[in-house]
Amino acid sequence: MITRLAKAGLAAALSVTTLATGAAASTAAPADAPSPSAQHVTVSLNGFPPSTTPPGPGQFSVGWTSAGTQDLTGPTHLTVDLPPGLTTDGAMFYSTPYDYTFTESVSPDGRHLEAVLIGTRTPGHYEFMKMHVYGGPTQQPTGQITATVANPNDTDPTGHVAVVTLDGSTPAPVVQPAPAVDGLDTTTGPGAGGTAVTVSGSNLAHGMVLVGGVPAPGTCTDTACTVTTPGGSGSAPVSVVTPGGTAAAPAAFDYTGAPPPAPPVPTVSQVWTPASAPVAGGTQAYIIGDNLTYGTVTFGGVPGLHTSCGPKFCSVTTPPAAGPGPVDVVVTTAGGTSTPVTFTYTA
Repeated sequence: MITRLAKAGLAAALSVTTLATGAAASTAAPADAPSPSAQHVTVSLNGFPPSTTPPGPGQFSVGWTSAGTQDLTGPTHLTVDLPPGLTTDGAMFYSTPYDYTFTESVSPDGRHLEAVLIGTRTPGHYEFMKMHVYGGPTQQPTGQITATVANPNDTDPTGHVAVVTLDGSTPAPVVQPAPAVDGLDTTTGPGAGGTAVTVSGSNLAHGMVLVGGVPAPGTCTDTACTVTTPGGSGSAPVSVVTPGGTAAAPAAFDYTGAPPPAPPVPTVSQVWTPASAPVAGGTQAYIIGDNLTYGTVTFGGVPGLHTSCGPKFCSVTTPPAAGPGPVDVVVTTAGGTSTPVTFTYTA
């Protein structure tokens, strides 16, 4: 499997032709419809297929929206599957600021793409990734392109599957059945990670395996996920997150030996805000530094709001302060706490 760290760029409009959109809410919900999830994300898919006259690649945009009432947190998993005759060489993620970690991988045959976004997204936030799609020189491909999205905190399975049919027809909205996990073929491995594990069950397609809450690289079929454990320590719960929901494994994965080394200590070089930052809070602030991934931010010991941190950048909303004046701003990660940087509240 080919893995790349996607380059981030400025958000840009795409010149695409919409063939179909993702699952839409029906006008009448069934009696057994799930309760709306406070953290909810939906996916959309649009674009145009490769052309044979003149020959050229197609282009598709996979977008996702935080549709719930609370910040979307934790890893958000996306997949794209192409029919026979079509391939892709990866996706480009378009979003600023760079307060996230985004990784993506493409299967050796070029027909399956997986991506994971780690960051906090406020309700209504929309983002997308753009991908080129290639076909054969003479034959127009048939079938459908499917995109999915899933997040472990999202308990509403609607809107998680988007389909584009290459013949122009409009498919019915899809809701994937809830997953079930039967067990793991391996339940122990070194703390450094790297243990191959097969998770068996049902309805696991388009899934992401979490070990101790951390995504494990690999792929899932409908009946099994084959992954490699990340580093960890102690007894770590295992779960599979799919567009249909999240299922916990009946057994944990037990790490043995020394855990992996802690990440480097975060450093903060600058806190940037508009000219005024009132004591009432609510000002959008940006923190620039290094080793900030998974960070939490405090202002004078008070946690910031809507915090999202990538490797070199955090976005955060200032909390209320007791009064005007300077406070210390620090970022804390598993690697430690940064040296304080002064931030001034105004009356």
